[in-house]
Amino acid sequence: MGKGRALSDGVIKKIILSYTYVAIWIFLSFTVIVYNKYILDKKMYNWPYPITLTMIHMAFCSSLAVILIKVFKVVEPVSMSRDTYLRSVVPIGALYSLSLWLSNSAYIYLSVSFIQMLKALMPVAVYSIGVLLKKETFKSQTMTNMLSISFGVAIAAYGEAKFDGWGVFLQLGAVAFEATRLVLIQILLTSKGINLNPITSLYYVAPCCLVFLSVPWIFVEFPVLRDTSSFHFDFVIFGTNSVCAFALNLAVFLLVGKTSALTMNVAGVVKDWLLIAFSWSVIKDTVTPINLFGYGLAFLGVGYYNHCKLQALKAKDAQKKVQASDDEAGKLLEERESEAKRNETQD
Repeated sequence: MGKGRALSDGVIKKIILSYTYVAIWIFLSFTVIVYNKYILDKKMYNWPYPITLTMIHMAFCSSLAVILIKVFKVVEPVSMSRDTYLRSVVPIGALYSLSLWLSNSAYIYLSVSFIQMLKALMPVAVYSIGVLLKKETFKSQTMTNMLSISFGVAIAAYGEAKFDGWGVFLQLGAVAFEATRLVLIQILLTSKGINLNPITSLYYVAPCCLVFLSVPWIFVEFPVLRDTSSFHFDFVIFGTNSVCAFALNLAVFLLVGKTSALTMNVAGVVKDWLLIAFSWSVIKDTVTPINLFGYGLAFLGVGYYNHCKLQALKAKDAQKKVQASDDEAGKLLEERESEAKRNETQD
Protein backbone atom coordinates (compact mmCIF):
# COMPACT_ATOMS: atom_id res chain seq x y z
CA MET A 1 0.00 0.00 0.00
CA GLY A 2 2.82 2.39 0.97
CA LYS A 3 4.71 1.48 -2.19
CA GLY A 4 1.65 2.25 -4.35
CA ARG A 5 1.22 5.58 -2.55
CA ALA A 6 4.89 6.44 -3.19
CA LEU A 7 4.51 5.57 -6.86
CA SER A 8 1.41 7.72 -7.09
CA ASP A 9 3.21 10.66 -5.44
CA GLY A 10 6.13 10.22 -7.85
CA VAL A 11 3.82 10.29 -10.88
CA ILE A 12 2.02 13.38 -9.55
CA LYS A 13 5.35 15.11 -8.93
CA LYS A 14 6.49 14.30 -12.48
CA ILE A 15 3.24 15.68 -13.94
CA ILE A 16 3.53 18.88 -11.88
CA LEU A 17 7.15 19.37 -12.99
CA SER A 18 6.22 18.80 -16.64
CA TYR A 19 3.45 21.39 -16.46
CA THR A 20 5.85 23.77 -14.68
CA TYR A 21 8.39 23.47 -17.51
CA VAL A 22 5.63 24.02 -20.07
CA ALA A 23 4.36 27.10 -18.18
CA ILE A 24 7.89 28.57 -17.93
CA TRP A 25 8.52 28.06 -21.65
CA ILE A 26 5.14 29.56 -22.65
CA PHE A 27 5.71 32.56 -20.36
CA LEU A 28 9.21 33.26 -21.67
CA SER A 29 8.32 32.70 -25.34
CA PHE A 30 5.27 34.92 -24.88
CA THR A 31 7.41 37.59 -23.15
CA VAL A 32 10.14 37.64 -25.81
CA ILE A 33 7.62 38.00 -28.67
CA VAL A 34 5.63 40.78 -26.98
CA TYR A 35 8.84 42.51 -25.78
CA ASN A 36 10.33 42.49 -29.30
CA LYS A 37 7.07 43.87 -30.68
CA TYR A 38 7.12 46.62 -28.03
CA ILE A 39 10.70 47.66 -28.87
CA LEU A 40 10.36 47.57 -32.67
CA ASP A 41 6.83 48.93 -33.17
CA LYS A 42 6.76 52.61 -34.18
CA LYS A 43 3.62 53.15 -32.08
CA MET A 44 5.25 51.81 -28.89
CA TYR A 45 8.95 52.14 -27.95
CA ASN A 46 9.65 53.19 -31.54
CA TRP A 47 13.10 51.65 -32.08
CA PRO A 48 12.74 50.10 -35.57
CA TYR A 49 16.19 48.53 -35.88
CA PRO A 50 15.64 44.74 -36.08
CA ILE A 51 19.20 43.90 -37.17
CA THR A 52 20.70 45.81 -34.24
CA LEU A 53 18.26 44.20 -31.80
CA THR A 54 19.10 40.72 -33.11
CA MET A 55 22.84 41.48 -32.88
CA ILE A 56 22.42 42.58 -29.25
CA HIS A 57 20.67 39.25 -28.53
CA MET A 58 23.42 37.25 -30.28
CA ALA A 59 26.26 39.10 -28.53
CA PHE A 60 24.63 38.65 -25.12
CA CYS A 61 23.67 34.99 -25.68
CA SER A 62 27.07 33.97 -27.09
CA SER A 63 28.87 35.65 -24.17
CA LEU A 64 26.72 33.87 -21.59
CA ALA A 65 27.05 30.56 -23.44
CA VAL A 66 30.85 30.85 -23.31
CA ILE A 67 30.71 31.59 -19.57
CA LEU A 68 28.35 28.65 -18.89
CA ILE A 69 30.47 26.20 -20.90
CA LYS A 70 34.03 27.40 -20.24
CA VAL A 71 33.75 28.78 -16.68
CA PHE A 72 30.86 26.99 -14.95
CA LYS A 73 31.03 23.87 -17.19
CA VAL A 74 27.24 23.44 -17.14
CA VAL A 75 27.45 21.34 -20.31
CA GLU A 76 30.37 19.90 -22.25
CA PRO A 77 31.26 21.46 -25.63
CA VAL A 78 30.84 19.22 -28.65
CA SER A 79 34.00 17.85 -30.23
CA MET A 80 34.07 19.45 -33.67
CA SER A 81 36.80 19.98 -36.28
CA ARG A 82 37.29 23.29 -38.08
CA ASP A 83 36.19 21.72 -41.36
CA THR A 84 32.96 20.43 -39.76
CA TYR A 85 32.29 23.87 -38.27
CA LEU A 86 32.75 25.63 -41.61
CA ARG A 87 30.74 23.08 -43.62
CA SER A 88 27.95 22.41 -41.11
CA VAL A 89 27.59 25.16 -38.51
CA VAL A 90 28.33 28.22 -40.68
CA PRO A 91 25.50 27.55 -43.21
CA ILE A 92 23.09 26.96 -40.31
CA GLY A 93 24.27 30.19 -38.66
CA ALA A 94 23.72 32.11 -41.90
CA LEU A 95 20.15 30.81 -42.21
CA TYR A 96 19.43 31.48 -38.52
CA SER A 97 20.64 35.10 -38.83
CA LEU A 98 18.39 35.66 -41.86
CA SER A 99 15.42 34.03 -40.11
CA LEU A 100 15.83 36.19 -36.98
CA TRP A 101 16.41 39.38 -38.98
CA LEU A 102 13.30 38.93 -41.13
CA SER A 103 11.03 37.71 -38.31
CA ASN A 104 11.99 40.66 -36.08
CA SER A 105 11.51 43.04 -39.03
CA ALA A 106 7.96 41.72 -39.52
CA TYR A 107 6.95 43.09 -36.08
CA ILE A 108 7.29 46.61 -37.48
CA TYR A 109 4.58 45.98 -40.09
CA LEU A 110 2.28 43.24 -38.76
CA SER A 111 0.27 42.55 -35.62
CA VAL A 112 1.41 39.90 -33.15
CA SER A 113 -1.76 37.88 -33.77
CA PHE A 114 -1.33 37.81 -37.57
CA ILE A 115 2.36 36.86 -37.29
CA GLN A 116 1.38 33.84 -35.15
CA MET A 117 -1.15 32.83 -37.80
CA LEU A 118 1.50 33.02 -40.55
CA LYS A 119 3.86 30.91 -38.42
CA ALA A 120 1.36 28.04 -38.78
CA LEU A 121 2.97 27.55 -42.21
CA MET A 122 6.16 26.22 -40.59
CA PRO A 123 5.21 22.49 -40.94
CA VAL A 124 4.35 23.14 -44.61
CA ALA A 125 7.74 24.73 -45.25
CA VAL A 126 9.69 22.08 -43.31
CA TYR A 127 7.92 19.21 -45.12
CA SER A 128 8.23 20.81 -48.59
CA ILE A 129 11.94 21.61 -48.17
CA GLY A 130 12.49 18.15 -46.65
CA VAL A 131 10.98 16.56 -49.78
CA LEU A 132 13.08 18.78 -52.09
CA LEU A 133 16.28 17.87 -50.22
CA LYS A 134 15.22 14.19 -50.08
CA LYS A 135 15.03 14.15 -46.29
CA GLU A 136 11.27 13.49 -46.31
CA THR A 137 9.30 11.02 -48.44
CA PHE A 138 6.55 12.54 -50.56
CA LYS A 139 3.12 11.30 -49.48
CA SER A 140 -0.06 12.55 -51.12
CA GLN A 141 -1.96 12.37 -47.79
CA THR A 142 0.64 14.54 -46.02
CA MET A 143 0.75 17.01 -48.92
CA THR A 144 -3.07 17.28 -48.84
CA ASN A 145 -2.81 18.15 -45.16
CA MET A 146 -0.11 20.74 -45.95
CA LEU A 147 -2.41 22.30 -48.55
CA SER A 148 -5.24 22.49 -45.98
CA ILE A 149 -2.91 24.35 -43.58
CA SER A 150 -1.91 26.74 -46.38
CA PHE A 151 -5.58 27.26 -47.30
CA GLY A 152 -6.40 28.11 -43.67
CA VAL A 153 -3.54 30.65 -43.47
CA ALA A 154 -4.65 32.16 -46.80
CA ILE A 155 -8.17 32.69 -45.37
CA ALA A 156 -6.65 34.25 -42.22
CA ALA A 157 -4.58 36.58 -44.43
CA TYR A 158 -7.67 37.50 -46.46
CA GLY A 159 -9.47 38.46 -43.26
CA GLU A 160 -6.56 40.51 -41.86
CA ALA A 161 -7.74 44.06 -41.12
CA LYS A 162 -4.27 45.64 -41.37
CA PHE A 163 -2.71 43.57 -44.14
CA ASP A 164 0.76 44.69 -45.19
CA GLY A 165 2.31 42.95 -48.21
CA TRP A 166 5.91 43.78 -47.27
CA GLY A 167 5.38 42.52 -43.70
CA VAL A 168 3.88 39.26 -45.00
CA PHE A 169 6.83 38.86 -47.39
CA LEU A 170 9.29 39.32 -44.49
CA GLN A 171 7.49 36.80 -42.25
CA LEU A 172 7.15 34.20 -45.03
CA GLY A 173 10.86 34.67 -45.80
CA ALA A 174 11.64 34.10 -42.10
CA VAL A 175 9.55 30.89 -42.13
CA ALA A 176 11.34 29.66 -45.29
CA PHE A 177 14.83 30.32 -43.87
CA GLU A 178 13.95 28.78 -40.50
CA ALA A 179 12.46 25.67 -42.16
CA THR A 180 15.59 25.27 -44.31
CA ARG A 181 17.73 25.62 -41.18
CA LEU A 182 15.77 22.88 -39.38
CA VAL A 183 16.14 20.50 -42.34
CA LEU A 184 19.86 21.27 -42.70
CA ILE A 185 20.38 20.57 -38.98
CA GLN A 186 19.20 17.01 -39.67
CA ILE A 187 21.36 16.69 -42.81
CA LEU A 188 24.56 18.47 -41.69
CA LEU A 189 24.61 17.76 -37.94
CA THR A 190 22.26 15.02 -36.70
CA SER A 191 23.18 12.60 -39.51
CA LYS A 192 26.85 13.01 -38.50
CA GLY A 193 26.10 12.25 -34.84
CA ILE A 194 26.49 15.90 -33.75
CA ASN A 195 23.71 16.86 -31.34
CA LEU A 196 23.62 20.44 -30.06
CA ASN A 197 21.44 21.46 -27.12
CA PRO A 198 20.30 25.12 -26.88
CA ILE A 199 23.39 26.18 -24.87
CA THR A 200 25.96 24.55 -27.17
CA SER A 201 23.93 25.80 -30.15
CA LEU A 202 24.36 29.36 -28.91
CA TYR A 203 28.03 28.69 -28.17
CA TYR A 204 28.71 27.65 -31.78
CA VAL A 205 25.99 29.42 -33.78
CA ALA A 206 25.47 32.82 -32.06
CA PRO A 207 28.98 34.22 -32.84
CA CYS A 208 28.50 33.09 -36.44
CA CYS A 209 25.12 34.89 -36.60
CA LEU A 210 26.73 38.03 -35.17
CA VAL A 211 29.30 38.06 -37.98
CA PHE A 212 26.68 37.51 -40.72
CA LEU A 213 24.33 40.18 -39.31
CA SER A 214 27.14 42.75 -39.10
CA VAL A 215 27.32 42.87 -42.93
CA PRO A 216 23.77 44.19 -43.61
CA TRP A 217 23.93 46.21 -40.35
CA ILE A 218 26.89 48.28 -41.60
CA PHE A 219 24.99 49.30 -44.75
CA VAL A 220 21.37 49.39 -43.55
CA GLU A 221 21.12 50.44 -39.89
CA PHE A 222 24.52 51.75 -38.80
CA PRO A 223 24.35 54.94 -40.96
CA VAL A 224 20.89 55.75 -39.55
CA LEU A 225 21.95 55.11 -35.94
CA ARG A 226 25.11 57.18 -36.44
CA ASP A 227 23.12 60.14 -37.76
CA THR A 228 20.49 59.92 -35.01
CA SER A 229 21.87 62.32 -32.40
CA SER A 230 19.05 61.53 -29.95
CA PHE A 231 19.94 57.82 -29.80
CA HIS A 232 21.13 56.40 -26.49
CA PHE A 233 21.53 52.78 -25.47
CA ASP A 234 18.87 51.89 -22.90
CA PHE A 235 20.58 49.27 -20.75
CA VAL A 236 17.39 48.43 -18.83
CA ILE A 237 15.27 47.77 -21.90
CA PHE A 238 17.87 45.95 -24.00
CA GLY A 239 19.43 44.21 -21.01
CA THR A 240 16.16 42.69 -19.77
CA ASN A 241 15.13 41.87 -23.35
CA SER A 242 18.41 39.97 -23.90
CA VAL A 243 18.05 38.14 -20.57
CA CYS A 244 14.57 37.01 -21.62
CA ALA A 245 15.91 35.80 -24.99
CA PHE A 246 18.66 33.78 -23.30
CA ALA A 247 16.29 32.43 -20.63
CA LEU A 248 13.99 31.24 -23.42
CA ASN A 249 16.83 29.10 -24.83
CA LEU A 250 17.42 27.58 -21.39
CA ALA A 251 13.67 26.91 -21.08
CA VAL A 252 13.77 25.05 -24.42
CA PHE A 253 16.65 22.97 -23.03
CA LEU A 254 14.58 22.11 -19.92
CA LEU A 255 11.31 21.49 -21.75
CA VAL A 256 12.70 19.17 -24.44
CA GLY A 257 15.12 17.49 -22.02
CA LYS A 258 12.53 16.80 -19.32
CA THR A 259 9.49 16.14 -21.52
CA SER A 260 9.64 15.79 -25.33
CA ALA A 261 9.73 17.77 -28.58
CA LEU A 262 6.06 16.89 -29.12
CA THR A 263 5.17 18.48 -25.75
CA MET A 264 6.90 21.62 -26.98
CA ASN A 265 4.83 21.57 -30.19
CA VAL A 266 1.59 21.27 -28.19
CA ALA A 267 2.76 24.03 -25.81
CA GLY A 268 3.52 26.15 -28.88
CA VAL A 269 -0.10 25.87 -30.03
CA VAL A 270 -1.33 27.00 -26.58
CA LYS A 271 1.14 29.91 -26.69
CA ASP A 272 -0.09 30.98 -30.14
CA TRP A 273 -3.72 31.15 -29.00
CA LEU A 274 -2.68 33.08 -25.86
CA LEU A 275 -0.73 35.56 -28.01
CA ILE A 276 -3.70 36.05 -30.33
CA ALA A 277 -5.95 36.70 -27.30
CA PHE A 278 -3.36 39.08 -25.79
CA SER A 279 -2.87 40.91 -29.08
CA TRP A 280 -6.62 41.45 -29.37
CA SER A 281 -7.42 42.32 -25.74
CA VAL A 282 -4.33 44.26 -24.55
CA ILE A 283 -2.48 45.60 -27.61
CA LYS A 284 -5.90 46.24 -29.22
CA ASP A 285 -4.98 44.63 -32.55
CA THR A 286 -7.97 43.87 -34.74
CA VAL A 287 -8.75 40.15 -34.94
CA THR A 288 -11.61 39.40 -37.34
CA PRO A 289 -13.87 36.32 -37.42
CA ILE A 290 -12.36 35.41 -40.81
CA ASN A 291 -8.90 35.57 -39.16
CA LEU A 292 -9.99 33.12 -36.49
CA PHE A 293 -11.81 30.82 -38.93
CA GLY A 294 -8.76 30.60 -41.21
CA TYR A 295 -6.35 30.06 -38.33
CA GLY A 296 -8.73 27.46 -36.88
CA LEU A 297 -8.49 25.45 -40.14
CA ALA A 298 -4.69 25.77 -40.12
CA PHE A 299 -4.62 24.79 -36.44
CA LEU A 300 -6.55 21.57 -37.16
CA GLY A 301 -4.10 20.74 -39.96
CA VAL A 302 -1.07 21.35 -37.73
CA GLY A 303 -2.68 19.25 -34.99
CA TYR A 304 -3.24 16.38 -37.41
CA TYR A 305 0.36 16.68 -38.66
CA ASN A 306 1.69 16.45 -35.08
CA HIS A 307 -0.58 13.45 -34.45
CA CYS A 308 0.80 11.66 -37.53
CA LYS A 309 4.36 12.43 -36.44
CA LEU A 310 3.65 10.98 -32.99
CA GLN A 311 2.17 7.80 -34.47
CA ALA A 312 5.19 7.41 -36.76
CA LEU A 313 7.57 7.81 -33.80
CA LYS A 314 5.61 5.23 -31.78
CA ALA A 315 5.69 2.76 -34.68
CA LYS A 316 9.45 3.32 -35.08
CA ASP A 317 10.07 2.75 -31.36
CA ALA A 318 7.93 -0.40 -31.42
CA GLN A 319 9.90 -1.68 -34.42
CA LYS A 320 13.19 -1.04 -32.60
CA LYS A 321 11.94 -2.95 -29.55
CA VAL A 322 10.87 -5.90 -31.70
CA GLN A 323 14.24 -5.87 -33.48
CA ALA A 324 16.09 -5.75 -30.14
CA SER A 325 13.94 -8.61 -28.84
CA ASP A 326 14.64 -10.68 -31.98
CA ASP A 327 18.39 -10.00 -31.68
CA GLU A 328 18.37 -11.05 -28.03
CA ALA A 329 16.42 -14.23 -28.85
CA GLY A 330 18.89 -15.00 -31.64
CA LYS A 331 21.85 -14.61 -29.28
CA LEU A 332 20.23 -16.91 -26.70
CA LEU A 333 19.57 -19.51 -29.40
CA GLU A 334 23.19 -19.36 -30.56
CA GLU A 335 24.43 -19.74 -26.97
CA ARG A 336 22.20 -22.77 -26.41
CA GLU A 337 23.31 -24.39 -29.69
CA SER A 338 26.99 -23.84 -28.87
CA GLU A 339 26.42 -25.22 -25.35
CA ALA A 340 24.66 -28.30 -26.80
CA LYS A 341 27.59 -28.89 -29.18
CA ARG A 342 30.08 -28.67 -26.29
CA ASN A 343 28.04 -31.21 -24.30
CA GLU A 344 27.99 -33.57 -27.29
CA THR A 345 31.77 -33.25 -27.67
CA GLN A 346 32.32 -34.03 -23.99
CA ASP A 347 30.10 -37.11 -24.25
